[in-house]
Amino acid sequence: MDTFRSSPPPPATPVLSPEALHACFLGPYGENDTLLEKLVVEFLRDHVYWRRNFHPEDPPAIPTAAAQHPAYQALEANMRRELHSLSAALKRSVPFHSPRYIGHMASDLLLPGLAAQLLTLPYNPNNVCEDAAPVTVELEVKVGLQLARMLGYPADPDVPGCAFGHLTSGGTVANYQALRLALALKAFPVALRAAGVGVAIEDVRGLADDWQAFNVGVAPGIALVEGWQRWLATLSPEEAQRWRSRVQAERIETLGLTGFFSRHPTLRVPRVYAPVTAHYSWSKGLKLLGLGRAQLSLLPERDMRLDADALDEALDECRRTRQPVLMAVGVLGTTEHGMIDPIDRIVAARDRSQAQGLGFSVHVDAAWGGYLATMFRNPDGSLRSRAEVAQGLQSFPSECVHAAFAAVGRTDSVTVDPHKLGYLPYGAGAFVCRDNRAMTLLSEEADYVFNGLEAEDYMTRFRQLGQYIPEGSKAGASAAAVYVMHQVLPLDHARFGQLPRQTVAAAEAFRRGAERVASELSDVARVCVPFEPDSNLVCLALNLAGNRDIGRANRFVRTLHDDLRCDPSRPLQVKEFFGSMTTLRPASLGQERLARILAALDLDPETMGAGDDHVVILRHTLMNPYLIDAHNGISYIDRYFDYLASRIRTLARAS
Repeated sequence: MDTFRSSPPPPATPVLSPEALHACFLGPYGENDTLLEKLVVEFLRDHVYWRRNFHPEDPPAIPTAAAQHPAYQALEANMRRELHSLSAALKRSVPFHSPRYIGHMASDLLLPGLAAQLLTLPYNPNNVCEDAAPVTVELEVKVGLQLARMLGYPADPDVPGCAFGHLTSGGTVANYQALRLALALKAFPVALRAAGVGVAIEDVRGLADDWQAFNVGVAPGIALVEGWQRWLATLSPEEAQRWRSRVQAERIETLGLTGFFSRHPTLRVPRVYAPVTAHYSWSKGLKLLGLGRAQLSLLPERDMRLDADALDEALDECRRTRQPVLMAVGVLGTTEHGMIDPIDRIVAARDRSQAQGLGFSVHVDAAWGGYLATMFRNPDGSLRSRAEVAQGLQSFPSECVHAAFAAVGRTDSVTVDPHKLGYLPYGAGAFVCRDNRAMTLLSEEADYVFNGLEAEDYMTRFRQLGQYIPEGSKAGASAAAVYVMHQVLPLDHARFGQLPRQTVAAAEAFRRGAERVASELSDVARVCVPFEPDSNLVCLALNLAGNRDIGRANRFVRTLHDDLRCDPSRPLQVKEFFGSMTTLRPASLGQERLARILAALDLDPETMGAGDDHVVILRHTLMNPYLIDAHNGISYIDRYFDYLASRIRTLARAS
């Protein structure tokens, strides 16, 4: 039985209005301070009433006169001094809340989530299991279902193949969980075969050798897990335990990589394919699991997106050489450039390879772009057409971007970060897998935490959350924040989707602003958008007029960035705008695209040497909902380009 009851989300028909959006954030000027203060005070008082009514017959442990004691007052004074010192130091923080901040992937926080987190913190729930968090652990499981629906995964817990998701500290740990689950599922059929389960289960008996068992693929692998569990249920408890022990002894989790591959010498350590722009967490993850960084193969890109033809060629080579593949990773919004990989092509490559005897999983790293999926979802969870998504926008989404989002529901797992485009406090990442039945392979026993009972009911099973996740103790307040935010702003185009829609519109306005400034500065500089943006992250490439040297152009852009980066040694107010920078490299662009960009900047390709094997560019994350302030008739995008133009002219005169 569910322990938490929430009011249903509002009716699905009305589109969230601009007036309603004004209530979503504290605001660049702190405009909603009264609202947040009322919420915090109301629910702090409510928390105190809860404490006082737990056992009202108990006397107060802290005497009423305690506040008059000198020692009490001294400690209070010390506490106030340290808190004031912290508050003063925090004024040097980066002003993520301001539309003048267009740097990294951070912005203002949604009030529903912020208030829910503050409300929950004094209760201090630990989402390791329902004994430590009877309310918030259930909310976390429900958050997984909310995200699954947004991504196009099955989200009905009464359906056997329903998705499952949980929160993490961030996208890095979510990516670790994806690797961990994929490896467990890939190796389990080999363990079944080695333990002799084929004597009783026909599907295991049909596995001709270790290679076939290691490459059955995700869906057949889950079917084997299900068949194994059904067969165990037909045995006596003693016999079932003997078989569990036999299989457990053959699993990769028991033997370790060395033991497992020594026992199966015809198999090799599987490889992970990811685009060259993939997040560094994939390298960390393969090291952490003991697979080794050498097993991470970074594929070249074409126009800043994974080259699907290169993936096909790599998979063909793996089939020829009998090199197993653990996973292919596609990125839904690269960290550096916000580009969308061809998820549809990656899914098609998986299906084609599995039919040819090379099974592996597909994971989508949507840490950045996951919440953009709300623009593609109707309130009933169905996919919107490209024309519907594009209504009122200039170029978003392109055909390839729409096809990528449409294919996410056919992948095996996804990473998404509520603390990025979900506008929630750090750290709130999330991992979601398409079929919850695979999670049984990650189950960990601990009698002092978990009840040891195998629950059939979805919610009851996953309320023992710590059995399945990389972490042990974890904050329930984050789960409350994400759940309440999703309830207030359901994850469809009509409600939450209005937020990313505004940011995409801002990106298109930024694109137009870049064209204007390029024309205005043609006498002193070359300015261009080096590649068409797939999302709400836009880059600028720049070079002084008359300069042909890439090294000098890079120094010029770094000087510009010095004006845009955070400098803790100076007051925030001296900064007009905050931005970030990144680089363009041949492996990300391809030689043809790189040549076109260098030509647009009037740079000589021959000057790209060992010290300057890249082009430094400015990077702008346009996620603040007030970049175009219609209420005051202000475009911070126009103001930014006016400021940038002024700085470029000043630097040009000084050069």
